[in-house]
Amino acid sequence: MELKLALIGAGQRGLIYSRHAYQSEEIVAVVEPDAGRRKAAADEFQIPVEKQFENVDEFFQLGKICDAVIISSMDRDHYAQTMEALHIGYDILLEKPISPSPEECLRIQQKANEKGRKVIVCHVLRYTNFFAEIKRIIDSRELGKIITIQHNENIGNFHMAHSFVRGNWRRGDLASPIIMQKSCHDMDILAWLVDSGAKRISSYGSLAYFKEENAPAGSAERCLDCKVAADCRFDAKKAYLPVRGQWPATVISADQSEEGLLQELQTSPYGRCVYRMDNNVCDHQVTLIEFKNGVTATFNLSGFTNNMHRTLKIMCEHGEIRGDDLSNIIEVTKFASNMAESSQQTVIRPAAVDGGHHGGDTGLMNDFLGNLERADFNSRSSIDMSVESHLMAYAAEEARVTGTIIDLDQLREQVQQGVTA
Repeated sequence: MELKLALIGAGQRGLIYSRHAYQSEEIVAVVEPDAGRRKAAADEFQIPVEKQFENVDEFFQLGKICDAVIISSMDRDHYAQTMEALHIGYDILLEKPISPSPEECLRIQQKANEKGRKVIVCHVLRYTNFFAEIKRIIDSRELGKIITIQHNENIGNFHMAHSFVRGNWRRGDLASPIIMQKSCHDMDILAWLVDSGAKRISSYGSLAYFKEENAPAGSAERCLDCKVAADCRFDAKKAYLPVRGQWPATVISADQSEEGLLQELQTSPYGRCVYRMDNNVCDHQVTLIEFKNGVTATFNLSGFTNNMHRTLKIMCEHGEIRGDDLSNIIEVTKFASNMAESSQQTVIRPAAVDGGHHGGDTGLMNDFLGNLERADFNSRSSIDMSVESHLMAYAAEEARVTGTIIDLDQLREQVQQGVTA
């Protein structure tokens, strides 16, 4: 039987999920405050005008009109929209982060369980063959137990400038701190690989580079007016015109002609100087994690890399695992007895899968749609499994801001008290 879904938030991520669902299911309604995006989504999914909404309250007033909703709106809108959707009786695909607030995360979890509704969080990395293979190697115990992990999220300097300097996630007070918005993925992966909750977290980082003191001499407020743009790698014309029709150019305008993009760059934040924005999120952050089972991990997020990818080294009792998800290569090395002895190394290239996030988007949507048709609920990224990563990300930011070490059990207790108060 064909499932009926509604889309709340017709931005980049919402459209990716909806397009996958639309291959086999029906998108019956769209909620999107931006008129251009709303019309584009309605046209693509053949949504009638009476099911196109500027405001989510108009949609919710109809009651339950479909099987599930995809909530892919801005971070601080997730809580109210998700709670109302649960109240009405919807199952939900919820873009990460669940919420910047740990109390709100727990309230969503509790309400989903009370209502018996399925909430799957978009932790797409769990669905990639790359991380699934690493998890398989760890669980096989062929290298013994994990001792420590080094994990890097290389954001990419152009991605940093687009999303976290010019874009919607440039301010933690309006969206989320970067470690919550971008790296709850990574907290989730670490907890999943280690198979343990976190015990203690400390973190250090700042906004070091993308600020006015580093602006080139003679630069202007907007790139199109700038006399030194030719010498700046962050010039908006360089960032967007060569990739017309692709991300991130598709984010800033539905009109992907050169004229359409240039017109948008005259007025939108994406045409402003990266050194003269109102951004306040970190452009680099290091987090130290001790898990309850004794495993330690370092997590390094950085906007100062050329490529967007994740690299990690997992050091176990009898060997190590090195991985790079961009090259899709995993190296498994068993320790030698001395430096003259040849080590045993296996190179694994997991099967490639079409779709964003190295096939993770496809795997997530297959999981979501499959679970909607099941009486039992067995998802890799259910709300119950996804809250821990958000507590870890929140703790990391709290540790960074306060200069303290955060005890996760104490934090969990405080959050629970806030939920029940």
